[in-house]
Parts: sequence; C-alpha cells; structure tokens
Amino acid sequence: MTTNHYRRKIYLEDKPRLEAKNEMIKHFRPKREVEWLESTNSIGRVLAEPVFAKSSMPHYHASAMDGIAVVAEQTYSAHEQNPIQLKRNEDFIYVDTGNQVPSPFDAVIMIEHVEELNEETVEIIEPASPWQHIRPIGEDIVQEEMLFPQGHIIRPVDIGVLLASRTLTIPVIKKPFVTIIPTGNELMDPGDDIAPGKLIEFNGTVIANYISEWGGAPQLNAIVKDEPEQIKATLLKASEQSDIVVINAGSSAGSKDYTVHMIEELGEVFTHGVATRPGKPVIIGKINETIIIGIPGYSVSAYLALEWFVRPLICEFLQVSEPKRLMLKVKLGRRIVGTMGAEDFIRMNIGFVAGEFIANPLSRAAGVTMSLVRADGLLVIPPTSLGYEQGEYAEVELLKPLEEIKNSIVFIGSHDLTIDLLSSEMKKRNRSSSVMSSHVGSLAGMMAIKKGEAHVAGIHLLDPESKTYNKTYIQRFLADKEVVLYPFLKRKQGWLLSKGNPLEIKTLADIRNKEAHFVNRQKGAGTRILFDMLLRESEMSVEEIIGYEREMFSHLGVAAEVKGDQHAVGLGIYPAAKSMGLDFIPVSDEHYDLLMTKDFYESEQGRCLIEVIQSVGFIEKVEGIGGYMIEKNPEPIYFNSKCEG
Repeated sequence: MTTNHYRRKIYLEDKPRLEAKNEMIKHFRPKREVEWLESTNSIGRVLAEPVFAKSSMPHYHASAMDGIAVVAEQTYSAHEQNPIQLKRNEDFIYVDTGNQVPSPFDAVIMIEHVEELNEETVEIIEPASPWQHIRPIGEDIVQEEMLFPQGHIIRPVDIGVLLASRTLTIPVIKKPFVTIIPTGNELMDPGDDIAPGKLIEFNGTVIANYISEWGGAPQLNAIVKDEPEQIKATLLKASEQSDIVVINAGSSAGSKDYTVHMIEELGEVFTHGVATRPGKPVIIGKINETIIIGIPGYSVSAYLALEWFVRPLICEFLQVSEPKRLMLKVKLGRRIVGTMGAEDFIRMNIGFVAGEFIANPLSRAAGVTMSLVRADGLLVIPPTSLGYEQGEYAEVELLKPLEEIKNSIVFIGSHDLTIDLLSSEMKKRNRSSSVMSSHVGSLAGMMAIKKGEAHVAGIHLLDPESKTYNKTYIQRFLADKEVVLYPFLKRKQGWLLSKGNPLEIKTLADIRNKEAHFVNRQKGAGTRILFDMLLRESEMSVEEIIGYEREMFSHLGVAAEVKGDQHAVGLGIYPAAKSMGLDFIPVSDEHYDLLMTKDFYESEQGRCLIEVIQSVGFIEKVEGIGGYMIEKNPEPIYFNSKCEG
C-alpha cells in the first residue's frame, strides 16, 4: 500500500485532558501477574498480596541492658539499709544487651546498679520488678501478624522488617512491560555522525527512564522510519508483547504522521488531540486490547503527555495512587496569557526575594527541553481563563524541592558564561545554595531589581553620551531604590565570525557592504545598545543591516547561529567565540557589573557571593577562559534616593 493512500489528518480534537484520561482508563484491561522476589531485592516494588511475618522478633526473651538477670521476687527486700547478696549462677547470671534471659530469671538489673563483691558474689540495694529491662518475645514483630497490606510499596526500612521476621521472599506485582517506539526519517542515534537535517533521538531514552521511575519495565525499540508498513508491523508486534505501547512522533497532522491511521487499521482510536498547550497532538487507542499512546515528537510536549497518560496507566496497573507534587503560592513577575478552551502548562522559574516567592515564565516552545530542566515549577492555566496579570498570585506545582528554591540566588539580566561558573562555585561552598539565572538582557535585569523580583542583575549598559557603563542608567531608572553596583569584570566585545573569516569582515561597513547575515541580540541587551551606538557613529541605518531584526537571547545563541552560517556575523564576547571555534575581532572593552539591592548585598548570601567572586579558584577559572579580567577587591558603589556613594 502506498503512502498516498493515507491522507493528511488536518483536524485534531480539542478533547479535555481529564476526559481523555478517564476514557483511556475505562478501556484499560491490565493482565497483572504475580512474581516472587527475594526480600533483599524488592526495593520499590508493589506487593501483590498482604505479607505476614514468618517469625517473631525477638523470638526469645532478650535483655535490653547490660547487667545481671535475676528472679524479681528474690530482690523485693533489697534496700540501702538492707543490701542483698546474690550468688552467680544460683541467684543471677551476667547478660549483655540482646542476650537471652533464660527461665527462671524474669528481670534484668543494670550493671551500674550492681556492686561486685568478688567474681562470684554481687550486692544490690534496689528491688527489681518483673520483666524490667527485658524485651519479651514478639515485642517488635509477632509471628503471623500482617506486616504490610496489598499495594504497599517496599521501602528500605521495610526490607529490614522482612528479614528480621524471616520473610525472605514476597509476592509483588510484575512490572508492566512498556514498549517505546521512536519514529522519524530525520532521527539518528546519539553515537552516529551528525549531519544537517538529522536530529539526535533522545526522547526514547528519557521516556524509558520516566517509565522505570514510575515502576514500569521499559523496552526501547530501534528507530522506525516514517513508512506506514514499518510502523504498522512494529505496532502490531509491540501490542502482542506489551502491557502498554508508547509511540513517539507521528501523532500530529503532518504529511508523514501515519500513527493515527495505523492504529485505526489495527484497532481503535479513542482520542486524537487534547485541549492542552503544549501537547495537543496526542493519540490514544488500542490494538489487541493493548493501550497505545501516541505522543508528540517535541520533547516538552512528549514528557508532559507521558505524565498525563502513561503514568496513570502504570499506576493503575500496579494499583497504586498517582503521586502528587507540592503546590506553592507565588507572585507572578510577568503577565502570562492563556488560551481559552485549552489548558496551558507554563514552565516557571521561582525565586524567594524579599520574603515572597516570585515566579517568571520560561520559554513556552514545545521543543525547548532546557525549559523543563531549568523549571522550578509548572503553572497550569485552566481552559476557562485568559491568564494572569503581572503581580497576581497563583499556585504552581513544584518540580524541585522547596528548600532548594528558597536558598537560590535569583540572577536576572545580561548573559555571561561566568554566571554558570559562579553558580557551580556557590554550590560547592554551600550545597543548598546556587545561582538561578535567567538571561533577559541588562535593562530587563535592572527592572527586575526595581520590582523586587531578583537578588542580582548582570548589566553592561553603555551610555552613548558619556561613554560610561551602568551608572547613568541606575540613576535614571532606580532613583528611588537602595541598590549597590558591584564592579565584577571587564570583557572584550567583538565580531563573531565563521572560522577563517570567509567574508573578510573587519569593520561595521564590511558587514553592510558584503551583505553579511547579522545575528542581533534582543532589545534592552547591552550588546544591542553597543551595536546601535556603533551604527549611529558610522551614520548607518538599521535597514542597511541584513538580519538586524533577528534576535538571540545569549552570546552563545549568537555564536551558535554564526557557526551554522558561513555568511553570518554577530557581536558578542570572546569566550562565546572561543567555545564555538569562531574567529573573533575585538571591537571594545566593556564593564560587566553586578547590580543588587542593598539588603541582599549586606546579607549572608550576598557576602558569600562576593567571597566566591574574589576567591583565587574562581578568578583563575574565569581568567583561564580568556577575554576576561576580574576586578580585584573593588569598592562597591551605593545608590539611593538622595545620593550616590
């Protein structure tokens, strides 16, 4: 059958996510099996049946102290005025903690309360009560008592109880077998030589690890090409061998998205498209009574869909509750627009600033995997909402521990490679502290300080009139805020060029005359301000620069674009050029400084940050990169509403 037989399925449903989930669960007919495991290898497994103790613990009367075992009745008359002497092996025996207390002895006296007269005789002045300092049989565990109910998930401490009660094997639910099928002509294995038009297949491995974490047994299939018969054969085989099948990519409405057609031919489709952003093109169906989940190729969409639909199936199979994350009330640092009729899942950075949790959105693009890596939480905008205004409060689902978020230093501002090094060094100094950075440009960083949404902003704002950095902008925009400008480092800005400089770019005029493809920074970035000043000084207009409107949000982003296009040029810092193997022509030296609130600068965290910056190890690492010079023990500059210090 030719691929032309399968017409593009343009229309995707907007089925509510929970409706699609509940419908899927109704169709799920898991074939659960029980397997017996050694207790020592059962961590994280789910009990298929209740487990009962095979033996008591302790299984004999055991001494709870070091001392002597006695017959309590024989000690009742002991008193300071009436000491009693006891004969070894007749009236008492020595016992250590854990030793058996044999009949007829029924009490233990601590060795500290015993006077040893000689090797065979002791004296006591206090009576013992029956069963004092003795652990009776079954004090901890009684033989045949139920240790754990069906559905209990085995923890490390549980294994100790199992072994102590001589319960050496236990019945557990066999893990659901989940086949993962990556599809796409453009996919290649991570170890293959990379080529234009080819993408590394990593989703399958991530999906497999999520499934393992949730208690499933993943099987990652080899990459399947976008050919209907191959997809069909792979799905059919997987449905016969698996409890659940996950097929990655091919779920949308593209010309080579065949998954929905294959499931329809082999079985039944319940859902094609859910009302979510991202993650809409989800397919749910069944083949041979096996649930098939088709998830989008974009990584963020794939991982969210996996959690919405595959995790519930695994939990249902294992008969355990779905885990729920901690919710946190946050203040939103920016306006966030929702989509009426669809749930929006927004990845958020969260910082604890001036006694409040402040949250800002990360990239909403469905393919930006790092947005999930960097996310501290997830904001869900319901389908009936148009979103939230800046300054409103909302609840977010935490993706990281609250303590980690609370101890992070929130850095918002201009991008620089040294900030990642600074975060690493801070983590070494204090494991619960790190730098949470967001690269939005110098002006946006300054505004974050003004609004109380950041602890630190990296800025390098050149005043075209005075040719000085940062001070005039602080005086203009932060006149009512007590802040500190900490001179951090000097760095070189210059032209980033393809290796060998094929266009022979040396000046700004060369960029225009040779029609180079310019890669710009976003509005408000210090580098953008520098480039605009260079244009004015050269009496050139933005219209003369091809690509002026093409914006990147970091120096590395500019460098990566230049690396991929021999006709491209960008303005950026030397370390970015070095990291990408580009040529670099210096244009100017600039000051890259750290702006902080006065309260943060004088806080314990602020002092720690400065100590790390001035440490020998950090300075050596930064200056070893090249193109940087750290300011040694600079004088911080204080600003407030009345004066500049």
